[in-house]
Amino acid sequence: MASGRPETAAEGRLSRLLDSPVIGMTPWIAMSVLVGPGRYELAVGVSLALAVAIVIVGRIRNPGTSFKILEISDVVFFAAMAVIGIFASPGTHRWLENYSGELSNIALTVIALGSMAVGVPFTLQYAREQVPREFWNSPSFLRTNYLITGVWGAAFGVAALAGAYGDLVLHDANNLWTGWIIQIAAIIVALQFTRWYPDVARARSLRERGLPGPPEPPLSSMLIPLAGYLTPVGIVVLAFNAGPTWLGIALIVAGVLLVKSLNRPSAAEPDAGDRA
Repeated sequence: MASGRPETAAEGRLSRLLDSPVIGMTPWIAMSVLVGPGRYELAVGVSLALAVAIVIVGRIRNPGTSFKILEISDVVFFAAMAVIGIFASPGTHRWLENYSGELSNIALTVIALGSMAVGVPFTLQYAREQVPREFWNSPSFLRTNYLITGVWGAAFGVAALAGAYGDLVLHDANNLWTGWIIQIAAIIVALQFTRWYPDVARARSLRERGLPGPPEPPLSSMLIPLAGYLTPVGIVVLAFNAGPTWLGIALIVAGVLLVKSLNRPSAAEPDAGDRA
């Protein structure tokens, strides 16, 4: 750090978060979650403010670094959405309230696929700031970034399809399942994969080269938050009558049991006494 003092664990976690592509996707996540009838200005305003803040903080923390594809896309897209909203006719404004969530989800999917098509998956620019230059062109490093970028593209593609189904088929932009539950689940999967897979790829790379290193994190560590998500979904189903009572109860029970099961050490993992 610039002060010369050692970085604390909390500061290290914050630094890794700020250097993660997840930060660049927070404006899109905010738009996906917040937008809806009567909330267009709020969603676009929050998303644009986040996009601008990300660029400013990034330049303050790392002066001289180049702008990233995702950073530029964030600012350009949400600034355009804000300007369109200001000058839109009442009919266009109603259309934006109903469909801008799907539009933003589709836009990020296109950005993800487009960045992969030109050979620069958008997570690559973040990852290169965290690993030595000699690894930048390694097949494992490139494959990891293609996979993570693809997962984010798929997650927002799922969110777009869910929102479109709610708007066009159910004619209910505020449907809990299509507007919130499914879209949030897709984002949780992408977030967890982004956190989990780089450690898997790193462990495999070390093992293939015969070098010592930590074991691969188990798949359960990625699935636990998604399993835990079932319990609040079940509570929401019961509280808002978003499905039959049995479904809400089943989701709560399944969430609790799955988290307990996934947290259980596997037989292959030594306990603390064995490691000692």
